[in-house]
Amino acid sequence: MVARPFFMTLPGYPGRMDEKEILNDLEYLQQTYPGEVRRCQRRIAEILDKYDYEGSMIYDEYPDRFSLYRIADTIGKILERESGKVSGDLIQVLVCDEIYKRRHGGKRGMIAFL
Repeated sequence: MVARPFFMTLPGYPGRMDEKEILNDLEYLQQTYPGEVRRCQRRIAEILDKYDYEGSMIYDEYPDRFSLYRIADTIGKILERESGKVSGDLIQVLVCDEIYKRRHGGKRGMIAFL
């Protein structure tokens, strides 16, 4: 048995959250993103719907890094056509966040009130 610091044993300690609580927490914190980032996040979720099917590479145990970059690059080009230049790093992070949510049972797409 591994000894844990006392604060990790307290009720309500974030390390004790189950997966659903973690996803709810993530979605709540994403609501605090600046407006432009939320707009990109919603659009990325819509585009990733096309990659969300049984057997999709986004559900591979270890998704190929090159494929993730390619998806982010494709999304970047779409967003650039729609609204101008968007940071490639931002897109990569938002794509990974959205894939994480989908892989762990999160809601498909963004929450309706964003």
